[in-house]
Amino acid sequence: MSPVSRRALIGTFGTFGTAAASAAASPSASAATPSAAAARPVPARLPSRPVGPVNAEVAAAHGIDYKALPQEVVGVDCEELMTVRTEEDTRTLRAALVAEVWKSADGLLPSALPEVERGVDAPELPAFAGVRRVDRLSVRMPFDLSSVVFLLLPRHSEHGRFAFYHNGHGEEPGTMTRTAQALLDAGYAVLLFAMPFYHWNPRELRDPLDPTRTVTVESHNDLGPWETPEFSTLRFFLEPPAVAMNHVLREYRPPSVQMIGLSGGGWAATVYPALDPRVTRSYPAAGSLPFFLRSAPPKPSPTTGDWEQRRDRHPAFYGISDFMDLYALAAVGAHRRQMQILNRFDECCFNAVGHRGYEPVVRHRVEVIGNGHWELLEDATHGDHTISPFALSVVLWDLDVACGDLP
Repeated sequence: MSPVSRRALIGTFGTFGTAAASAAASPSASAATPSAAAARPVPARLPSRPVGPVNAEVAAAHGIDYKALPQEVVGVDCEELMTVRTEEDTRTLRAALVAEVWKSADGLLPSALPEVERGVDAPELPAFAGVRRVDRLSVRMPFDLSSVVFLLLPRHSEHGRFAFYHNGHGEEPGTMTRTAQALLDAGYAVLLFAMPFYHWNPRELRDPLDPTRTVTVESHNDLGPWETPEFSTLRFFLEPPAVAMNHVLREYRPPSVQMIGLSGGGWAATVYPALDPRVTRSYPAAGSLPFFLRSAPPKPSPTTGDWEQRRDRHPAFYGISDFMDLYALAAVGAHRRQMQILNRFDECCFNAVGHRGYEPVVRHRVEVIGNGHWELLEDATHGDHTISPFALSVVLWDLDVACGDLP
């Protein structure tokens, strides 16, 4: 693909009007300074944000549970459920969450770096166009668990931005391919992540009871023996992006880093930016709901989430912060913003419209704090568990138009 400007990817520029038309509206001014009026620069009209209509055919196939507020929102005071009220609150809460994940006294993210193999062949990945080089980053964690992150460097970039894409629990590769390719086409260097034990990540780690023995884990729900008061298994999920971030900032010094994820990757794109303010903009899709709404989605009901999502598996971590506070933590800070994407007719999870009960509260709380931006995109254009073409167009618009003049 030939290099193009970021905004050209979203749409063509128009004009608000010509200088001549402006002069005609004010004859006296035009007569006084005809040359100045003729030379006045013509302002450009930026592309409008994409709008996606409700898919009438898909909507007709779903009942009222997908269209009306659920009983679970009745009588819930979302404002009282949120503990974040100031920017200082976000720093305090973030440090407590980091300390719980890494069992650290200082509340600081790890400073480790990955092992790096540059210019590798990556048969595990789809074929991407416009890639100058692929690097393999290996993150070594306790119990000899390894996580692999692929870094795709674009042939052309006008801005030098980086983006993390997290594909979650082995989601089909179509969404990853479409999203990563669009980011590469827009000049982003893209890092590809997957959940522990999924996609290209190995399933082997050391037995916590017998260090001489290696075991194979089939599901995150098998992680119980590794979860102890001294070790949080959330580290397996959150350390790879932290270590990859250290590498990116050290090697490339990008002006900003964005994060996008689907499903379990949407959970990661919710929680990790809450813990690491070095993520500038985040777009978690189909990845979470606050705990009071977990029984509300029609399919499945209740939506308990996988191991890393569950409060009964991680009472200390989620006792510090419910998801509404995590949303705010991911959004507060200079140039920071989060757009949560939920599919109303998602065939898997976190569907329907219960989010309408908390969306204005979280958005308003971030506005009151006054440094950052949070919003929710309800996507009713389809019935799949994906980041749809419509949602992706909104993400690209948000990055390259709404935030086009930001780092």
